[in-house]
Amino acid sequence: MKFTDGFWQLRPGVTGLYGQEAYDIETRERELVVTAPTKVIERRGDTLNRPMITTTLSSPLPGVIRVRIEHFQGVRRDPGFDLVGAEVGHGAVHRTEDGAELVSGGLTARIRAGAPWDLSFESGGRVITRSGAKAQGLMLVEDDAQIDRGLVGNARAGTRVPPHRSYLHEQLALGVGELVYGLGERFGPLVKNGQTVEIWNADGGTSSEQSYKNTPFYLTNRGYGVLVNSSGHVSFEIGSEAVERVQFSVAGEALEYLVIDGPTPKDVLERYTELTGRPAPVPAWSYGLWLSTSFTTDYDEATVTSFLDGMAERDLPLSVFHFDCFWMREFNWCDFEWDPRVFPDPDGMLARLHEKDLRVSVWINPYIGQRSALFAEARDAGYLVKKPDGDVWQWDLWQAGMGLVDFTNPDAVAWYQRHLRRLIDQGVDCFKTDFGERIPLDVEYFDGSSPERMHNWYTQLYNQAVFDVLEEARGTGEAVLFARSATVGGQRLPVHWGGDSTSTYESMAETLRGGLSLALSGFGFWSHDIGGFEGTPDAGVFKRWTAFGLLSSHSRFHGSSSYRVPWMFDAQESGVPDGQTAVEVTRTFSKLKLRLMPYLFGVGAEATERGIPVMRPMQLEFPDDPAVAYLDRQYMLGRDLLVAPVFTPDGTVEFYLPAGEWTNWWTGERVSGGTWRRETHGFDTLPLYVRPGAVIPVGGRDDRADYPYLDGLELVVTPGPAGTGRSLVVAEPDGRTATFDVRFGETEAQLTSRGSERWTARVLGGAATTSTDGKAGLTL
Repeated sequence: MKFTDGFWQLRPGVTGLYGQEAYDIETRERELVVTAPTKVIERRGDTLNRPMITTTLSSPLPGVIRVRIEHFQGVRRDPGFDLVGAEVGHGAVHRTEDGAELVSGGLTARIRAGAPWDLSFESGGRVITRSGAKAQGLMLVEDDAQIDRGLVGNARAGTRVPPHRSYLHEQLALGVGELVYGLGERFGPLVKNGQTVEIWNADGGTSSEQSYKNTPFYLTNRGYGVLVNSSGHVSFEIGSEAVERVQFSVAGEALEYLVIDGPTPKDVLERYTELTGRPAPVPAWSYGLWLSTSFTTDYDEATVTSFLDGMAERDLPLSVFHFDCFWMREFNWCDFEWDPRVFPDPDGMLARLHEKDLRVSVWINPYIGQRSALFAEARDAGYLVKKPDGDVWQWDLWQAGMGLVDFTNPDAVAWYQRHLRRLIDQGVDCFKTDFGERIPLDVEYFDGSSPERMHNWYTQLYNQAVFDVLEEARGTGEAVLFARSATVGGQRLPVHWGGDSTSTYESMAETLRGGLSLALSGFGFWSHDIGGFEGTPDAGVFKRWTAFGLLSSHSRFHGSSSYRVPWMFDAQESGVPDGQTAVEVTRTFSKLKLRLMPYLFGVGAEATERGIPVMRPMQLEFPDDPAVAYLDRQYMLGRDLLVAPVFTPDGTVEFYLPAGEWTNWWTGERVSGGTWRRETHGFDTLPLYVRPGAVIPVGGRDDRADYPYLDGLELVVTPGPAGTGRSLVVAEPDGRTATFDVRFGETEAQLTSRGSERWTARVLGGAATTSTDGKAGLTL
């Protein structure tokens, strides 16, 4: 939100009151409390009729400093996010010659006494950012102020941000060349400098500035991150108002943020996810291909069976079948009842699907249509969100007369979960938790929560309720969602998908940008609708997106008004070269992903243990290479595989290889990095390069995602610098593990293992060598 009119003036109708000096600094045990009047105090009379800002500094974790800025302290506090990793007892307070400091781990917050206001954050002997003059501001806004307040959100859906009369903002300095990333799943440029970003969940598709997954957390290439601890609306101006600063503002009387130390982007994400929660482990089977009915298509059990038999006949491995909205009867969503007109025997059908060795996913959302029998049940029990006059809140936008489940009511949560348990007992394995963004503001919640706070926070309560039921029924490591909306902490409840894209190359590229932005916001697992959701892709788009989708953490064929089985796209083409049909492309990349499962399962474990995502922006793996700063058309799949999807009809693709000798996965060709490359690919390949000194564990099966990875294991090695080594743990879904150690010499590599005696190894592009007594040597 912009409050200023150029550098010197405020916008008409805006009054700005800024903390002018650190007038008084109180040192408490592990806390600093700073009084900042809105005028430099020159005489006693200046203390009268004068607002002041109180800033409190503390530390919830080593390397993390909390800053709370308050005007009035008697108002109800925004509880912020669920900081599950926060602890007491961190940080040390010291007086200094010119003020005071709070030290936590390698991070120091230093406040200078007197004027002008100067709060700096230092790490590694350097200032990483600071809050300077006119940074902490109390902005008073008249009704007719010329700012864009209240214009954020879906106006048609009645979920705009409401206007307020007072706001607090902070501005943190941006250094020369400093770049900002994150702030949730955003589909515009990956680098956020120059943008206005509104943290307000909205159902806006992937082709707009709106986002399903908003997180008021960013990190920069200067080695730190910032979380604004407000679950309501937060407005960011990233070098777009004060061009030397990142400004963030919230309505009301208090603003809290946390500065998170690095020094690397991975270090920032580790600390951030330690504070807000790490992704839960996901089951191995979830990495396999998911096939959907699509949204508005006609289908019944015969249709479903024809798809599954067609996949099997064409040797296209499948892990999950997903039933989208119309598994329930129209106008009844969500009553959790199979439509008897098309699924007269749901129990038998689910059993037959399980006999095909498939998992089953079904679509749900948090709305209850008025025609459903559950609506009256929920209304009478008080389980639906109400308007201030006591009536149930309803609208017709989606399902006629629908209400919204009140997840702040424990009894409503238990009621909703009972219906999910009934589906699980029938044989449903997981849920696609759609929506959660169209959350109204003219309502009251059971627990008295602020409607503005609940607009973003609702998704967390909704997805948590569903995830808890799955974890209770399936056990830790077997629960998985397919969720669209999220906020801070949502990463604990994987998997998330990118929402409603269109069936074009441009939308495929914006989808990737959204996934990379989400990865830099702490989310470890992510997927998207292969081929795009709206419209029907041409065969070329479908095949290019299939290659990209099957080299993502999770992979799903899904659309809106058309089926997405591969052979339907082959009907569009004739005279396609061998290996280039949609069926063949799907087979090539699905089997590749399944053989890579020992590697991907290990990368997923790292997401759970450290908070490092499966799909990694180049900036995360190569933070010291300035050439990767703006890259958003390629990514690292785990530490060692570079993927550059093809976004052109003719197969041309430009991508960058960082320094070192990389190896082409398909050909074994070694290529020197530190340069851009331009290649042309058929539909059966894309740029897939292996990092220098990599050890990729490859499984012996390509028919399913959950198999014993150590049986028939092959270690694919690329040359690394002499004298260096790697240690790699391969874990199977059942918990069995083995450790492999690799040591590189000038011309050879030595491999040893613990926990597995029989395996093969090869240099990528070369012949395989079988281990003897858990040892093998390779010529590089």
